[in-house]
Amino acid sequence: MANANLNTLLQKCVGPHQIKQLQAHLITTAHFQFQFCPYRSKLIEFYALPPLNDLSHAHTIFRQINTPSTNDFNAILRGLARCAEPTKAISWFRLMLINSVQIDALTCSFVLQACARVLGCNETRQIHSQVLRCGFSADALLGTTLLDVYAKLGLICDAKKLFDEMRVRDIASWNALISGMGQGNSGSEALELFKIMKEESLFRPNEITVLGALAACSQLGALGEGEKIYEYIRDEGLDMNVQVCNAVIDMYAKCGFVDKAFLVFENVKCRKNLVTWNTMIMAFAIHGDGAKALELFEQMGSVGVKPDDVSYLGVLCACNHAGLVDDGVRLFNSMVEYGLCPNMKHYGSVVDLLGRAGRLQEAYDMVKSMPMVADVVLWQTLLGACQIYGHVEMAEIASRKLVEMGSDNCGDFVLLSNVYASHKRWDDVGSVRRAMRARDVKKVPGFSYTEVDGVMNKFFTGDKSHGSWREIYRKLDEIRFRIKEYGYVAGTSYVLHDLGEEEKENALCYHSEKLAVAFGLISTSEGASIQVFKNLRICGDCHVVIKLISKIYNREIIVRDRVRFHKFKGGICSCKDYW
Repeated sequence: MANANLNTLLQKCVGPHQIKQLQAHLITTAHFQFQFCPYRSKLIEFYALPPLNDLSHAHTIFRQINTPSTNDFNAILRGLARCAEPTKAISWFRLMLINSVQIDALTCSFVLQACARVLGCNETRQIHSQVLRCGFSADALLGTTLLDVYAKLGLICDAKKLFDEMRVRDIASWNALISGMGQGNSGSEALELFKIMKEESLFRPNEITVLGALAACSQLGALGEGEKIYEYIRDEGLDMNVQVCNAVIDMYAKCGFVDKAFLVFENVKCRKNLVTWNTMIMAFAIHGDGAKALELFEQMGSVGVKPDDVSYLGVLCACNHAGLVDDGVRLFNSMVEYGLCPNMKHYGSVVDLLGRAGRLQEAYDMVKSMPMVADVVLWQTLLGACQIYGHVEMAEIASRKLVEMGSDNCGDFVLLSNVYASHKRWDDVGSVRRAMRARDVKKVPGFSYTEVDGVMNKFFTGDKSHGSWREIYRKLDEIRFRIKEYGYVAGTSYVLHDLGEEEKENALCYHSEKLAVAFGLISTSEGASIQVFKNLRICGDCHVVIKLISKIYNREIIVRDRVRFHKFKGGICSCKDYW
């Protein structure tokens, strides 16, 4: 059979039965054992990649080859890089090197994709050395892939060094770097690079570039930069791309402006897809607007958009943040009607919903009755609910489960310590802290940051590294004096240490979110909104203080913590103190 006919047959194969017929033909006509048979590797790819994803059968075919070529190895490697266990791709690559199998640029590209998925920093650098050793550095596509992986892994110095050394820097290499930084933990660097690209007119940012830049704005809460990018998107007609519109909605929501996000949602020029609806539902969820999230969820069905598991997760989170317990339970039970099977995240959301409403026994019963084994996050969720209500016995059960599962998360120990501290069981608090020291568990430092005039200002608790720290502390002293006039009493129960009341009050006064708010007050015009972003959950005392600040200083203050948004205005928080 002519090569052209074989190629046509390969393209027409749509199912396992036809592929097996072709495989039989290759074997019976002796094509299968040709050293450089291109159809053999294509056959392996048919099994290794979607829609079949049958790596086991792909391996079976591979083992029948007398002398596998580089393309044959690559076909398996490509499938492994996309499978549920991408570390196998790295092992396969090492096997190729050990057996002196010739590698090519595609080999390196596939294994780099696996490195990005498993956060393999050392492996990425090792593959980079192979790229240099084998002379593949001139391959622009491979260089872009390597650049993308470095950026996504947060290895910014490596990414920039590679970028500077690239002989040809096209739009793809700028996409790769900005996108990788934006999706990783290097939002500031991504935005800086985007500005350089735009201001120097090196290339016109395209859809991929703006997606990376918008992701950076969402990560940092950089509204000002996000709005400039959105203006560029409209000017260039990029708002006809639904992915870009979805990213703009997400950016506005994560920068604290859910109304602006909804305005974009309502007026998109392109056809909304399922992700558009899910993004908006989750936006309402993190802002605690359960009613609007529920309304939008119901509206999906009326316009013929079928909700998926992400839609349900979003609306369950919305019910959770708004305390809509009965609605949440009803929606969870309705998933089966849509042919959806609740996963661990859905169970976790309902457990959190019940737990935070004080229905701890129901939450615990749900954990025990799940069809799958509860993971670490689920037990942490239950432990968090126990902290809210000071339920010692259940907190100890959840804590023991976490220890059994090998969790060394500092938050687990802190939550249990909080429960003991709320009952003034200082000996038990001490035992928890000794256990933390024995396991070398260190508490994650809380930090907050706020954007003023396009500059991000970061604060840690008790921070005196900021150039304006003296003015900030003076403002905090003023705040401390004024809020006491409104009946404020320091929430010293939030301090875990067995200290005197005055020492506890001093410990609370300089939390990172309070420093960020004080800086906002002294650095922005009267009446301007202040936005603060915190890596951990806002503490109870800070929540009380910021409510009072919003009233006394007539400011709208938006705080995004690890879980949700709190919008303070006129002495009231959007969470209605349910968080």
